[in-house]
Amino acid sequence: MKIQKIVLKLSLSLCFILSTELATAQFGGLLNKVGKVVSSKGTQALGLDKLLKEPEAISTNFEDVDRNGEQMPSFQQEATYKPLQDLPRNGNDGFILQAGHFEMTNKSYCLKAGTHAPSSGDGYMYAPSLGKKKEVVTTILKSAENHPEVKQNDIQMLLWTIIAKTKFIDYAGPVKATALTLLTPKQLLQLEGGALGVLPFDAMAAAKEQLPESIQAIFEAENNIRNLVSSGNYSYEEFEKYAILAGMATPRADTPSGIWTLHPDGYYMRYFPSGYSITRIQIYVPEELIKEGEKLIYDATDDISCPANNGSQRLAQTNEPIINR
Repeated sequence: MKIQKIVLKLSLSLCFILSTELATAQFGGLLNKVGKVVSSKGTQALGLDKLLKEPEAISTNFEDVDRNGEQMPSFQQEATYKPLQDLPRNGNDGFILQAGHFEMTNKSYCLKAGTHAPSSGDGYMYAPSLGKKKEVVTTILKSAENHPEVKQNDIQMLLWTIIAKTKFIDYAGPVKATALTLLTPKQLLQLEGGALGVLPFDAMAAAKEQLPESIQAIFEAENNIRNLVSSGNYSYEEFEKYAILAGMATPRADTPSGIWTLHPDGYYMRYFPSGYSITRIQIYVPEELIKEGEKLIYDATDDISCPANNGSQRLAQTNEPIINR
């Protein structure tokens, strides 16, 4: 009876906030509002406070995109593009850029479970990698280049597991093996910080009842992934079933596919995803950017390609080209 009263009070409080804020709030702002409500003792007893207030492993979203200097798809439309992968490498940290137009089709990864796969009409723009587990995710993307024996699907499952805030002690099966291969012992310990266990059904159900549908899907997907990986008995297809929503999110008319972002380092770039596992990038480097004695570096592992529609997947990029495609 006490639990029912707690849930009822939580519901009334959240309904008030959502009715006044939902029309204009972005995901992050709405989550902050919810977090304030769930700080009550009753909510703590249900375990919802930790669920709703835990920061994202990767927090980058479209609000982090700097749209100053953006160009529509027709920009540089007559250009001929050279293979980006033919440029000199900067060790394990990407490519040394030259003046001109370059493109590469590379491996990419979904960094937001419970969202729609990219569609042909989605506009994606550059934003920096941000969040509590940024360094761990970047290390995985860099380390993968040195471990060609590790399959892309196994790396994707590991990234979904991290995004789902899974405790490393709960890792089992192929995901654990991949983590041990790509991360140092110190980085493995970082996976414990801010992580969650599998939430009981009652706590998950109580949270879902109070939240907008878009947030419900993400929370449920993350909890399902935590449950799946802790079992040690799973397939990539099972991960994908929870991580990828059926159908397509509605593209935003003001951010068409092929839109250019002006990178903070002065060059232009754009993304053409094919699903979430493959992305073709194009880069235009104006001649005045290249200065003698200075390196201009493109390192994809620091970048997130963000969809204008928050219901679509944000994508981690890599320096690993996919040849013959």
